[in-house]
Amino acid sequence: MRRTSFALMALAFLLTAGAVEAQTLKIAYINSQEILLQAPGAAAAQAQFDQEMQGYQAEIAQLETELQNMETALQQQQLTLSPEARSNREQQLQQKFQQYQQRANQLQDVANQRRAALIQPVMDNITQIIETIREEGAYSLILDAAAGSIVSADPALDLTQEVITRLQSTGAGQGGAL
Repeated sequence: MRRTSFALMALAFLLTAGAVEAQTLKIAYINSQEILLQAPGAAAAQAQFDQEMQGYQAEIAQLETELQNMETALQQQQLTLSPEARSNREQQLQQKFQQYQQRANQLQDVANQRRAALIQPVMDNITQIIETIREEGAYSLILDAAAGSIVSADPALDLTQEVITRLQSTGAGQGGAL
């Protein structure tokens, strides 16, 4: 009997302590995609990225044209070529295609690295403002709705507009940072 009452008291204590802890837990959320779209400096970073990528896009287009021309020539001359000559041309086409794939992958890696470098100052400013809001509001946790982890939430918990307002008021990410 004594063990049962002790267990009940311990359970009641744990439930009470859990309820007190749950009351101090403060949660909010943001939409990082919306913030990034409206963040000062993000559009400039995207414009600079697009300008820098024009040369890479032209190079890829030229390689694609060369591949198409080689394939068209092979198809047109296929009936007049000897089996050895046709096999040789098919090998050349395959080698050119492999070169194209390798170069496209290299350029994609360069593009990804450059995009990350250009957007990093903007992301740093966004992160700093979110952290400031978290500290000022005593939030235990701020989730990202854009990540898809929030199924349903009270719109009053959405801090997205506050982050955007602070970013715009500070002019974070504008000018020479990019």
